Amino acid sequence: MKKLSFLFSFLMIGLMTTSFFACKDEDETPTPTPQTIAEIAAGDTQFSTLVAALERTNLTSVLNGTGNYTVFAPTNAAFTAAGIDVNAIPVDQLTDVLLYHVLGATVKSTDLMEGQTYASTASNAGPNDAQLSILVEKTGAAVKVNGTANVTSADISASNGVIHVIDDVLLPLDVVGHAAANSNFTSLVGALGSASGDLVSVLSGNGPFTVFAPLNSAFDAIASTTATLTADQLAKVLTYHVVSGNVVSGSLTNAMSVATVNGESFIVNISGGNVTITDANNNVSNVVLTDVQGTNGVIHVLDKVIIPVSL
Repeated sequence: MKKLSFLFSFLMIGLMTTSFFACKDEDETPTPTPQTIAEIAAGDTQFSTLVAALERTNLTSVLNGTGNYTVFAPTNAAFTAAGIDVNAIPVDQLTDVLLYHVLGATVKSTDLMEGQTYASTASNAGPNDAQLSILVEKTGAAVKVNGTANVTSADISASNGVIHVIDDVLLPLDVVGHAAANSNFTSLVGALGSASGDLVSVLSGNGPFTVFAPLNSAFDAIASTTATLTADQLAKVLTYHVVSGNVVSGSLTNAMSVATVNGESFIVNISGGNVTITDANNNVSNVVLTDVQGTNGVIHVLDKVIIPVSL
């Protein structure tokens, strides 16, 4: 019994000694210093073009600094596919492109809701230095930006935010580009192409424009009517949804009469958080989303098509 007891005690002491040295080894292992977004990019060869672009625009220090950022990071292949030479493009344009990939908050893929979300980027290349918007769309585990760029690797954590790897370079969109990027505006885009006056080219111009953009469901509701319209009449309907200037939601007031580019007006009504539009025929449309900011104007989304008198 004494031998067994001694052996047991010896084993216990041995285990305790092993545990002590194991803990000591773990305690002496240095804790890795968290890397910034810029440091992570610099250490990954797939981002060498992005790193060169950041250095040329002096944005490396920003993404090395404190803060909370989300960066949609294009790979080298994405820059090549887009035909962008980061050493040839003017610095101011390159800066706008890069800032268009940055959000001023940490947004992980798990923070995104199913469906579509618009977010304001760090690029203030809109009219009156307005911050440009991007469309982020989540379908199951898949995330797409502006309808073209797929997130191929999400949630790379950094000390100052998060990186999502994308397979396409995001180029700032105008109001037509935003409409084309969103699958809920295919009817509007089709109508712009069918109407007289080359409205796609007009709304791709300098502007600025404010577009009250009806959803596909809004066009579906009046499909029997739009089918009978001539190209000129369709143009009158569409231009009734366009206002000169970059009119953001904060500039709208209750009972405000808004003059459109087709020469007629509609009335804005605000009650609490609800914004509606009453057209010339006293039909009411709800504004379901505001302030989708493009390079040449802003979009507010309607659930009904508003109709002018002069058709």
